[in-house]
Amino acid sequence: MSKPLDFATILGMNPLFSGLGAEAIGALARLCQTRRLPAGQTLFVKGDPGDALYGVRRGQIRIETGTTGGERLTIEVFGAGDLFGEIAVLDGRPRTADAVAQEDAELFVLPRADFLGTLERDGRLAIRIIELLCARLRSTNERTEEMMFLPLAVRLARRLDALVQDFGAEVQITQDELAGLVGVTRESVNRQLQEWRASGIVTLGRGRISVDRERLAVEARKG
Repeated sequence: MSKPLDFATILGMNPLFSGLGAEAIGALARLCQTRRLPAGQTLFVKGDPGDALYGVRRGQIRIETGTTGGERLTIEVFGAGDLFGEIAVLDGRPRTADAVAQEDAELFVLPRADFLGTLERDGRLAIRIIELLCARLRSTNERTEEMMFLPLAVRLARRLDALVQDFGAEVQITQDELAGLVGVTRESVNRQLQEWRASGIVTLGRGRISVDRERLAVEARKG
C-alpha cells in the first residue's frame, strides 16, 4: 500500500477527519511525508515550533513533560491510528510538551502550512477541529474530577483500561509513566499493581503490564 493511501486510512478512522469524504481525505494524505524514529528518540521538545500534525502508522509515541530537576511526567501515549500535535499546529505557538518514541515508530507528517491551507478551504474541517478541541477539554475536566473525587484504584483502572482499548491486553508502559498519567507517585501505583497481581487482574513484566480485560473493566466501573 502506498504512503498516501496508508495515511488516508488513518485520517478516515479519526473522528476529526472521517466526515470529510474520500476526496478531501485523499488530498490531505497526498500532502503528508513519512518519518521513522527508533525507540527512545525525541520527535520534538517543549518550546519547539508547532510546524506539523502527526499520525502514527506503527509504534508508540509518549507525550511527556518534566522539571529542571529531572522529574518526568507522562501526559499521554499514542499508538497506531492516533493523531497528535494539533494544538501547536493550529495556533502556531511552541510545543507544550516533549514527544518521544516509546518503541520503534513510523509517523506520517502533515506540514502546518499545508494543513492550514486545507482548513481555510474546507469549513467542515474547521468545525471538526472545534469539536476535537472541545472533546479534549472535556477529557481534561473529567480527569481533574477523577483526581479530586475517585480513589486511586479506580483512577488507575480507568487509565489502564483506556490504554488496553488502544493497544491491546499487554501494554508497554513503565510504572513511572503510569504514575504520571494518574498523577500519583510510583510507589502508590506499585502497591495497587501488586494487589492486582496477587488477585490475578494483572501480570507485571519489565516495562510491560498484561491485564485481564474483563476484571480490569469491573475495577474501572467501581467509581
